[in-house]
Amino acid sequence: MVVVGTRPEAIKMAPVIKCLQAESHIETIVCLTAQHREMLDQVLQIFSIPPDIDLNLMTENQTLSDITASILIQMNKVLLERKPDWILVQGDTTTVMAAALAAYYNQIKVGHVEAGLRSWNKWAPFPEEINRKIAGVIADLHFAPTEMARQNLLREGIPPEICHVTGNTVIDAQQLALKIPFEEKGTPLEGIPFGEKEIITITAHRRENHGKPLVDICNAILKISQIYADRVHIVYPVHLNPIVRKTVFSILDHQPNISLIPPLDYLSMVYLLKNSKILLTDSGGLQEEAPGMGVPVLVLREVTERPEGVISGNVRLVGTDPENIYTHVCDLLDHPDQWEKMSKATNPYGDGKAAERIVKLINAEQK
Repeated sequence: MVVVGTRPEAIKMAPVIKCLQAESHIETIVCLTAQHREMLDQVLQIFSIPPDIDLNLMTENQTLSDITASILIQMNKVLLERKPDWILVQGDTTTVMAAALAAYYNQIKVGHVEAGLRSWNKWAPFPEEINRKIAGVIADLHFAPTEMARQNLLREGIPPEICHVTGNTVIDAQQLALKIPFEEKGTPLEGIPFGEKEIITITAHRRENHGKPLVDICNAILKISQIYADRVHIVYPVHLNPIVRKTVFSILDHQPNISLIPPLDYLSMVYLLKNSKILLTDSGGLQEEAPGMGVPVLVLREVTERPEGVISGNVRLVGTDPENIYTHVCDLLDHPDQWEKMSKATNPYGDGKAAERIVKLINAEQK
């Protein structure tokens, strides 16, 4: 049983599901918690993955306690009924933590895709750092995206024989998506001046950035838009969270070279990234996706659980100080050699065959 709750999980698990479904001796059950609803459905439709079980647990203004309790209770019912040999979870969402715990309570084995990421700060990212650590304590197989992630697991006392480096499945998904034709017309990207101006893409919505950090980020974006008005166009797909939207629109609305658009489906986001000069983000997954397309990433956080990109040179940690953000963007816009150095850095996240390796390891466990 593959358990998925959010759009990033669906993106990264889609290649794994496809590989599992190609194995005739494996019955694959796709179970949605729908921790995020609309954006999750879009990804599954793109990859032609209909769910077998849809718990549809999303409610308005749900707290972390609400969603954790709901997933535990409903997953327990599902596991008692379907009795899978394994459940697979991906990453560090509340779905991952609660589904792994429900599986443990039912003595069902757990495989953790994208295991071993650590920031070593339980408050950043919140609640993801603790979610993935709980999943890591429970998991029976760990599929680490990089050797560095595997070493994190070994330092925590996880037996080496159950820790495997597979690469990151986000690269598998990206390679599949890039083969699908895309038209701007009829999407939120229609009218964006691709090819006329340099595109800077922004995503910022994490809980730890709510309040003053997001205000500071938006003020930096505003300054960039004004200083480079004739050269750049800024595209910000704004998260649906009302706290985020209120802050972003109050500062950045009605600017001639800033497009505040709805959250994008996966194909649209891949297209936007492919055509971007720079990405500013507090997202986790986008730190992995952008390097695959040669897009320099400035991370709007103080720490990252994905240090491989920083070490390789694809990524810079710039935090949320507006002057620091502005300085780093200027550096990349005004110094082509700096942009080229980041753009051409080797992508540390894999070769697009992570899903194949994961399924091979699961098969080996069943023998």
